[in-house]
Amino acid sequence: MSMTEAIGRIQSIQSMLQQLNQGVLPQATAATTATAASSASTASSTDAASFAQALSTAVGDSTTPDASQLASSSGLDGNAVFSGIAGLAGAAGLSGIAGLPVTAAPGAGGVTGDAVVADAKKYVGVPYVWGGTNPAVGMDCSGFVQRVFKDLGVNLPRVVSDQMRQGTPVATLAQAKPGDLLVSFGGEHISIYLGNGKAIDAPVPGQTIQIRDAWEQQSNLTAIRRIVPAGGS
Repeated sequence: MSMTEAIGRIQSIQSMLQQLNQGVLPQATAATTATAASSASTASSTDAASFAQALSTAVGDSTTPDASQLASSSGLDGNAVFSGIAGLAGAAGLSGIAGLPVTAAPGAGGVTGDAVVADAKKYVGVPYVWGGTNPAVGMDCSGFVQRVFKDLGVNLPRVVSDQMRQGTPVATLAQAKPGDLLVSFGGEHISIYLGNGKAIDAPVPGQTIQIRDAWEQQSNLTAIRRIVPAGGS
């Protein structure tokens, strides 16, 4: 994920956090908030750095921004940024694969995971464009996922934070089937699992939609979601 994309997501998350704090979340004491932020910032900064390194390795990019670079470029404090991300995840109940709320698959009809895989592959070579949803121009990771399912008559939300709540949860990577969605590092990235250790995604600027070895591991997966009936192994 690019520096620009990370900054945009950080700003969006901060806005959501403000709304949650004003109208949804109970007000915590200053001491409790400070303690939670300190713990969350350490874990989240580590996750962000790990995500950047993993994705960089997957696409062969040698210039991966770390957490401090992202914070510096956005004019924000790194600890505050990443503790905010972790706080939003906690507030929404996104505490792991098993903890995610279950949302029924929207209009899945007779579509299967095999159909998802087949449709996704036709976009190989389309360039990554931050915020993109048009394959004629380029797509980002969530725009790509939304487009594939839209082609098949299944409506998904636009952004990863909403896509990761759709369908039903899959407990482990070993149980993932073709067509399942792999959400990693707290919702920073989403890809489509192809089976046999392969995945397809729109990775970072300068790269194109590609089939790759799935670098996602159980330790960095935030969710696996099955939107339509499973494809073959």
